[in-house]
Formats: sequence, C-alpha cells, structure tokens
Amino acid sequence: MSEDLGFVHRFEPGEGPLTLLILHGTGGNENDLVGLARALDPNANLLSPRGRVLENGMPRFFRRLAMGVFDVEDLIARTHELVRFVDQAVGAYRLDAGRIVAVGYSNGANIAASMLLLHPQTLSAAALLHAMPPFEPESVPDLSGKPILLTAGRHDSMVPGELSDKLAQMYSEAGAEVALEWMPGGHELTQQEIKVAADWLAQVKGKTDR
Repeated sequence: MSEDLGFVHRFEPGEGPLTLLILHGTGGNENDLVGLARALDPNANLLSPRGRVLENGMPRFFRRLAMGVFDVEDLIARTHELVRFVDQAVGAYRLDAGRIVAVGYSNGANIAASMLLLHPQTLSAAALLHAMPPFEPESVPDLSGKPILLTAGRHDSMVPGELSDKLAQMYSEAGAEVALEWMPGGHELTQQEIKVAADWLAQVKGKTDR
C-alpha cells in the first residue's frame, strides 16, 4: 500500500502490458477487488486506489446527495482528480498508457463511467459492474471502437434496468463497442458476472495483441 500520487493505493506489477484500474464500491478499499482482478487477468498490472470521500466513515470516490442522487459538481472534480492520479501512476510505475482498463463496481463503476465521458483517452476499455449514468454530458465524447462492458442485475434495487439501458445507449451513440450483460440477481457481484467479465477481457486483449 502506498499513499503517494495523491491517493492511498495498492499497486501490483504483472508480467503483461495491460493495467487494470480497480475501483471499489461504497465502503470498500484498495484491497477489496484485487482477487477479482487477478481472476480476470493473472498477468495484468493492478492499480487500485482508495476513494478519498467518506460517507459515514465509508470510502467513496465522490459525494452523493441521496441514494442514486449524485453531487455532480463533486463527481466531475473527483473524476479530474482520479485521472491525474492515473497519469502520474503511468509515469511512476512505467505503465503503458494505451493499455489501461477500468474495472469498477457500483460507486467505482460510476466514476469510471464519468472518466469515459470526461477523459475518454485515459482508458482503453472499461468493465462497469452495476453502473448508472453519472450525468448528462454537455457534448458527446468520441468513444469510437472503445470496448465497454456493462453488467446489470435484473432485480437491482439500486440501479433500475432503464438506467443500465440508458448508459448503454449513451456509450453506443458515442461510438463505443458496448456489451450489456444482464445478471439474474440484484446489486451483488456473482461468479457468473466475474466469468462474463473475464471472457470479455480476453476478447479485448485478443484484439489489441494482434
């Protein structure tokens, strides 16, 4: 664990060129999703920051006003902050800036969703697990050909299905290669979901390694 670069974070070097930017959910930390990330790609570099906002003592990546109601001004500012961290980590850890894939869950997926809208060049791809639209962008970003996986629970009480559809449409209209995969459960992560994400990532790597 390190507190350099502005975020408490965990970095684990891998044998391959890909870096997984791991973004935890509310109440999580830099260690929560490391095992999941290793299951997705045993050879990737792992970069896992801890959210800098506290909500009742629970780390988050940005503030919210109520359940499902984001403080958009704070979200945008925190997104810029996280992108600066990633840019600095690329230099500090000698990472390939063109091969950074976000893997975010819930709150972490939402800030990754914001990164795609505000700084599309930072991420080469993203797996957003139980995300919702972070805000309505003032202009449509160019996400041409960028692979984006969205997973959603059919009985997710925190992210209604229509919001998952809306986010998928938003990215598709920006030119991304969107895969929306529906899970039978709610807001929790499942083994089925992890397998879906691993298969998707293998396809993404297969395209870039040719």
